[in-house]
Amino acid sequence: MKMLRNLRRIRLWELALTAAVMALPLIPAAPAGENYAFVRAAHAEEKKLDTSRLVSVGGDVTEIIYALGEENRLIARDTTSMFPEAALKLPDVGYMRALSPEGILAMNPTAIIAVEGSGPQEALNVLKNASVPFETVPNAYTRDGIIAKIDRVGTLLNVPDKAKALKEKVGADIDAAVADAEKRPEAERKRVLFILSAQNGRIMASGTGTAADGVIKLAGAINAVGEFPGYKPLTDEAIISAKPDVILMMNRGDGAGTKNEDLLAQPSIALTPAGENKAIIRMDGLHLLGFGPRTASAVRELNAAIYGG
Repeated sequence: MKMLRNLRRIRLWELALTAAVMALPLIPAAPAGENYAFVRAAHAEEKKLDTSRLVSVGGDVTEIIYALGEENRLIARDTTSMFPEAALKLPDVGYMRALSPEGILAMNPTAIIAVEGSGPQEALNVLKNASVPFETVPNAYTRDGIIAKIDRVGTLLNVPDKAKALKEKVGADIDAAVADAEKRPEAERKRVLFILSAQNGRIMASGTGTAADGVIKLAGAINAVGEFPGYKPLTDEAIISAKPDVILMMNRGDGAGTKNEDLLAQPSIALTPAGENKAIIRMDGLHLLGFGPRTASAVRELNAAIYGG
């Protein structure tokens, strides 16, 4: 009896082991003479992201895809993807922070690549739970952050050689632009106030950790309100105390923004060095704040606008 019980235990153990093995993912057998690492690599090859019908969310992501020469994969883009001009011919699935999952999924994409910070979260949850792969690109407002974006997009599109070449080109261009900006002595650097909006006399300005803060520093200037993170409404006293030499704003191009004369008419602005000298700079928002392949150009343009030349 004891022997019979042992035989039964062995048989049950064999059945359990067989079931566990059957549950393992199937991996193709390696050709003769090839090792296990090859098998794993071949299996991973089968799972590459299908980007044949791609939706890009984020102007920087779309620019990188075009810069890599892979725009033929794109079937739609978000509202912020306005460069290059050819991108405007693609269907628009909405603003990156107010995405409609239904609109995106209606395009029948094989994959979605979105910059970090896209939303709202409810929409992302729907997209991530759908059968379409949803991939995120990290977003940091630094030189290395741009390189990381290119690397991530290149990896997702499976074009490592193109990504390597673009990273080297963009990195060298940014390094040269920043090196030129850093030649200016610290004591001569101007204070820049980036105003996101000025509706009804309410100034919303950029603190630290923002794209505006990042590009101001790369351009060899000082953020006039670097004491708080993110964007924040400023009191009249805070604006006067900031003593900006220059006011920087996005050039919206739709006529809906605050006009220079209206901005300069505000008492708090008029009392600053920027107000006294009517020093207001407006630049294309995506070019200025996109932190994509054209950032070196934005750094040079901003530096020239602040200091002349």
